[in-house]
Order: sequence, then C-alpha cells, then structure tokens
Amino acid sequence: MREPVMWPVPEKAPAGRIVYAAAHVVADPLGDNTPGSPAAVDWDATLRFRRHLWSHGLRVADAMDTAQRNMGLDWAATKELIRRSAAEARPYGDPATLVACGAGTDHAPQAADLNTITAAYAEQIETVQSAGAGVIVMASRQLARVATGPADYHQVYGKLFGLADRPVILHWLGEMFDPQLAGYWGSRDVAAATESFLELIHAHAALVDGVKVSLLDEEHEVRLRAALPEGVKLYTGDDFNYPSLIKSGSHALLGIFDAIAPAAAAALHALDAGDLDRYDEIFAPTVPLSRKIFEAPTYNYKTGIVFLAWLNGHQDAFAMVNGAQSARSLLHLSEVFRLADQAGLLADQDLAVRRMKALLAVNGL
Repeated sequence: MREPVMWPVPEKAPAGRIVYAAAHVVADPLGDNTPGSPAAVDWDATLRFRRHLWSHGLRVADAMDTAQRNMGLDWAATKELIRRSAAEARPYGDPATLVACGAGTDHAPQAADLNTITAAYAEQIETVQSAGAGVIVMASRQLARVATGPADYHQVYGKLFGLADRPVILHWLGEMFDPQLAGYWGSRDVAAATESFLELIHAHAALVDGVKVSLLDEEHEVRLRAALPEGVKLYTGDDFNYPSLIKSGSHALLGIFDAIAPAAAAALHALDAGDLDRYDEIFAPTVPLSRKIFEAPTYNYKTGIVFLAWLNGHQDAFAMVNGAQSARSLLHLSEVFRLADQAGLLADQDLAVRRMKALLAVNGL
C-alpha cells in the first residue's frame, strides 16, 4: 500500500466552481433492508456523512440517484431525508445554498397522464421547498413512459417552473444510469433530445440555475455548455471525465465526489490558486477509481460508493437499503480497494485493511 495521504480540511469552499457531492444514505444494519422492503435508514450516520462533505467545502445534492432513488429509497424515507438534511445544514449556512434535493415523481409509479405527473412533481417540489432546500428537478420514469414527444416534456416542465420559489437545477440522467429514462426530452437521438432540452431552457432561462448532465460524453457536454443561455450553469455529472470538464469551465454535481471529497476539495483549491499541475496530480489517480466504481452496469455504482464510506469509517456496516451491497462482485470491490489506496483515499489504512480482510474472510478468502 502507498504512504497514507493526510488531506487538509479547507477553511472555505472552493471559489472558482460551484460543486455538489451527490450523497448516499446509510442503511440501518439492524433494519430489514432486504429487497422490496421499506428503507430503514441510520439517520445519525447519514447526517454525519453530510457534515463530512460540508467540512470539505462541498455542497450536498441529496435525495438523488446516489441516495438510491428508484432503487430502494421509498418516498417516506426520502421525505425524511430531505427534511433532516436541510435542517442539518442550517448551522453551516443557508440550506438553500448548501443542499439541493431531487424532486421527481417516483411516489406515483402508476401515473399515466401528464396532469397526474405534473401534480406528482408539484408535491415533491413543495416538500423540498418547505424544508428550505434548493430544488433539482429529476428526470421522471413516468414522464419518459407517457410522453409522446418534446411537446409533452415542455408542457410539464413549463408548469413546474411556475411552482419554484427560486431558479432550479434540471437533471438529465442518461439511460446508462437508468434504462427507463431512454429517449428523455422526446427522442432517443441525443442530438434531437439536446435540441429539445435547449429549447426548454432558453424559453425559461431566468428560472433555471443550471443543468446537471449525466451522459458520460465529454464532447457533448462541452457543446451543450457553450449553447446554454448566459447565466445558466452546466453542472457536470460525468463521473468519467470530470477533471477536464471542470478545468474547462463546468461546475459539478457528482456521485464520485461522495467518495473522493477530501481529494476533490484539494484539487479545486489548487484550481482556484491557478496551480493546474497540482490539480491534475490530485485528480489523475481518482479517475481510474471512478471509472471502476461507475463501470457497467453503471446504475450499480452506489455499491462502490457505500463500500468506500464503510472502509473509511463513515459507517459501521457495509449495508445498503434494498440489499444493494450485493450488486457488485468481490473482485470488483477488491479492485475498488486497490484503486482507492493508490488515490490516497483510505483515510485510516489500518481500519480499511481490517475491514477488507473481514469482507474477504466472510467470502471464504
């Protein structure tokens, strides 16, 4: 193993980029988190992890796909997460700045028409706003199923903008993260979908803080960023190419920053200082780690995120809601361990080694 790295805790947030870490939830190891059961959450550990992210100057994107929305985190647990996370942020500053939460339609899985889908979105937007958090309008499986073309998306989203008390972040989640979102914005052709997306944003630019794009396509993101209206930010969600995209001008809303927060904060402060060599040096070894965690099937990346949180002592058990800790193989997790060590992201090597050995022993090695 490499020499351990002691990452500094910054005195302030990065200045040059707005950066959100999409945070995971910690399952209660004594709860019934078997597949299909309501989520049993360890709230103390879940909130403690958000404090860890804030301590490194990162904002928190909560109740997103990293928190297992549509993959085990039911609406009752999601509402509690939104309320608790926003309340926990208050000692650190304005919750609407420090926390942005996903609003979607997952609590209405049988929604079969645009009005019902719009009403479902409205309920979740109100939940987020009443907690004091910022709003991220998540992509909707129900809308993807019902919509017949771009006009249907524009109709629904156009009504949602009128409900928000401040500009929102729009989320374009690619089908590699959720196959049920194929064809979002009205077309399976990415160029046509992008045209529809941009038309919507230009029509409501004053009500859009930014767009979070998770398509894992660097060239597409750069073109989209250049086509956005003045003042609308591009929050990269590209967990494969984030160093170059952030360097070239994207802000960030990334699941991998849950796992690499100390290194990410240090790299972003190097960027602020104009030290691009240090920026590249810090981020370079995190990219193989991120690509491993997010390898296909990409939607199982949450397992690697939680695995690293367990190795680093942020939670007492390698357990996930919906039993998702079983979604990756032992060989996959062993490689994540190796790459995390190479990136200097095992905070306490002795603890990480003990836990890794225990996992290997349980699996007969």
